[in-house]
Order: sequence, then structure tokens, then C-alpha cells
Amino acid sequence: MIKQTTIKNPVTVSGVGLHTGALVNLTFKPAPANHGFKFKRIDLDGQPVIDADVDNVVDTSRGTTLSQNGAKISTTEHALAALVGTEIDNIMIEVDGPEVPIMDGSSRPYIDAILKAGIEEQNAERIYFELKDNLTFEEPSRKVEMLAVPSADYRITVMVDYNSPVLGTQHAQMHLISEFKEEIAPCRTFCFLHELEMLVKHNLIKGGDLDNAIVVVDRPVSQQKLDELATLFNKPHVEIKEKGILNNVQLHFQNEPARHKLLDIVGDLALIGMPIKAHILAARPGHAANVEFAKKIKQLIKNEKSKTTVPVFDLYGTPVCDINKIAKNLPHRYPFLLIDKIIELTDNRVVGVKNVTMNEWFFQGHFPDNPVMPGVLMIEAMAQTGGILVLHSVPDPENYWTYFLRIDQARFKQKVGPGDTLVFDLELISPIRRGICHMAGKAYVGDKIVMEAEMMAQIVKKS
Repeated sequence: MIKQTTIKNPVTVSGVGLHTGALVNLTFKPAPANHGFKFKRIDLDGQPVIDADVDNVVDTSRGTTLSQNGAKISTTEHALAALVGTEIDNIMIEVDGPEVPIMDGSSRPYIDAILKAGIEEQNAERIYFELKDNLTFEEPSRKVEMLAVPSADYRITVMVDYNSPVLGTQHAQMHLISEFKEEIAPCRTFCFLHELEMLVKHNLIKGGDLDNAIVVVDRPVSQQKLDELATLFNKPHVEIKEKGILNNVQLHFQNEPARHKLLDIVGDLALIGMPIKAHILAARPGHAANVEFAKKIKQLIKNEKSKTTVPVFDLYGTPVCDINKIAKNLPHRYPFLLIDKIIELTDNRVVGVKNVTMNEWFFQGHFPDNPVMPGVLMIEAMAQTGGILVLHSVPDPENYWTYFLRIDQARFKQKVGPGDTLVFDLELISPIRRGICHMAGKAYVGDKIVMEAEMMAQIVKKS
């Protein structure tokens, strides 16, 4: 069993926000098992918490921005990628500003901070989502293609193509998450010189600096323009290095831009909320596509969880009560005896079965040419199943009448018709007292919930 982890000690990193230019302090703090990743805006009244959840994404234009409880936090991807890359499961991230510090434009400073704090195992199992079938996403307008295929590990393959004579087409791979710290985390964000000029002109990167990004020059630039850049960013001089990269940085890897795109995917897919086992293949990805793909994976996880919560019923074993015993205990008769057998019965739970056929009397009028079992009769069948549960509390059930007293929270999720096998599963909400039984029930057809309700029944001794 692989256990969940958090950090041993709080640790703080400080730097400027890319967009505001303001000094921001970010503190990683230990968190309990099953806590997940959360941001806390300690500079705001009430210190609102923002879950690192893909459903909280509100902007992907220049990084990934989350919003919840009236607060926002921007540029979250590099810090989140570091948490995934160090296989941390639970952490509280306190921030005293509206964005995560940009640092050097990579995840490396966050990796260093986490390793400095130390990693601690917790007494809870780490649960992975293991992809079973291929999942695809396309964004034709940007020629984005993303594919997830089943894999025993978390793997990512990225291809980027910027139609640039400098960058050309690049590929990057991560075969195991353990490679992230050394092979992916140091890779910095990048932009083209013409993009940088536009962002500066519109005052959109107040914290931007030639030290926190790789600047790619793929168009002719005059010396006068380079001198203006040097003045703008307080550099003694700026020149174009080999391969069209400004002299602010030396590339860590020949394909550093592609590796940084892979880093962004790791950070954005952290918003799914649990570690995954899948091979992600991405062509020309960006934050918007990453987030949409994360939403598809999260929905797939929801669908899988809803299936796994459906109990397993033995519909073909010997019933606890067959139709003859049911008829002996319940006063209902044709056409209103609506359960065929009881397959499970304990002091606090009962499972009943109704086989729906085209011969049901109610299909004559509900509806011609579109046979649908009325919801009110599904409720009645569930109540009769619950009646068996309350009668089970007395030694002589044949000497009692059953009455349906109340229904709450009834929801119908899918129609039921001929050929369906309805399974009613009810459990006590509170102990049976004075012959009154308060139950919560679900009705299943196959692996789908078709109806659910809370109801109350009573048994009264026959005169």
C-alpha cells in the first residue's frame, strides 16, 4: 500500500507576482490526510480558502487562475506541478497576495522548498485513478490534440510546434513522475519577443523580468530595440545569443520550451484532485486545453465512482422471502403487490426485487406505445420493501398491517420500463421505535440509480 504524504515543516518562498509586480510570500504548510491541495489568501478578511479544483478555474489567459469563496489566486501551475512532482498529497498553501510568485519561471524553487521542508508519510492510502479506456480532446482552432491512454504509471509526451525558425518542432517526455524533479522542474516559461513587447506595452506583466523567462527572438531586431529592452528591464546590455535567445539565460535543455509545456500540463492536471495512472499525449497544449482535458478526466472519475458505489446484488440466489412469504406478511394483493422477492434482510437493511414485464396492468394507460412505470408505483414498491423491514422487527408479522406514513427527498433519475429489474435497497436512518421505521432507499436498474427517497412506514397490530 502506498501511503499519502505531506511535508514535515512549514516552508516559505518569496518573490514577485508576474502580473502585479508585488512581493508575494507563499508558505507551504502540512495538512491532514485526504485534505488535498488548497490555497489560503491570508491577506484577505476571513482568510478564504480556494480548493485546487478544476471546477474553480476562472481564467487561463496568462496562467491558471482559481476562484472560490470570493477570492482568487493566479499563476498556480508551477507550484502545483512541484507538489505533484514530489508526490505530495496534502498541503495548505498560504499566500499573502493575489498570485503565486513567478520566481525564475520554473518549478525548481518550489521543489527545493518542499525538499527542504521534508516529506512525511501519513496513515492513509493514496488512491490513484487508473484510466481504463482512451480519452480524447481536440481544439481544432488551435490545432490542439490531447489523448490519455491506459498506463501503469503517470507518463506524459508533448509535442509543440510554433511555426518558428528558432524553436521549430520540439518533443519532450516524462516516463515516470520521479523524473520530474531533475528533468522537468528546472524548465522555465518562455515567450516570443513580440509577445513580451505587447505585454509590457499593456502593463500586463509588472513583475516580468528577463530573469524569469526565456525570450525567443525569431524576427529581425534593431540594436536600438535591444537597447530599449535593456533600459526597460534594468540590464547593462541585451543581445541575441545563438539560436535566437536573448542573453538573459542559458538554456538548461535544447528542448526546454517543450519541457516547460509538459511542466504546465502536470500543474494543470493536478486540479483533477487525485493522482492518476495514464499516459498523456499532447500536441500544441496550452492552459485552456489542459483545463478542459482535466475537466473531462474529472468527469470520468465521477462516473467511475458512481459505478463503484452501486452495491453488488445476488439476483439469482435463494431469496430470503419468496412471493408466497411476502404475500403472507404484506396485506397487498394483485394488482398492488409490487415486489417479487426479498434477497437480503437484516435488522437494519432490506433489499427487494421487482421484475418489470410488459404484462403489468399499468402499461395499458401509462403510456400506449411508450410503456413507463409510474413513479408513484416505484415509490409504493419501495415502501412495500420497507414494510418487510419493519415487519421483521416483530415475531408474528402476519398479525400486523403496514401503513405508509411519509416520503421525503424523492428523486427520479431514469425511466423504468418492460424488461428492467428493479432492485430496492433500504437502510434504517434511525432505530425502529413503536413500530415506526424511518428509512433511506435507492432503486437500481443494473448499475444505475433510477430513484431514491427517504420514507417512513408503520405497522399496527390487527384487531
